Amino acid sequence: MPTTSPHRPHSTWRSAAACVGLSPRVVFSRRPAEAAPALRACTVCTVRRSCEEAVAPADTWFDGVCAGRLWRSGRPVRLPATPHPAIPASAHPATAPGDTLA
Repeated sequence: MPTTSPHRPHSTWRSAAACVGLSPRVVFSRRPAEAAPALRACTVCTVRRSCEEAVAPADTWFDGVCAGRLWRSGRPVRLPATPHPAIPASAHPATAPGDTLA
């Protein structure tokens, strides 16, 4: 039987979380590369706000992914921008001389 605490909101949001099927190793990773699947799941998650309210990462010195951010010791980790790989010219549709690619 589920229990609730007066200090923690009822956790029904967990079953709706996009990361529900991911390994704890991924969700609680401190490394961006290992946490990438959880961070991607957060982009489509409908319960990010509930997740952050329940986990309270800054107040609990949380390590892992919560509400679309990677946290280390309760602080959000600044992630490098992911550069988009260059698209080789051979992958572009043929263009007439003078045409520009938009």
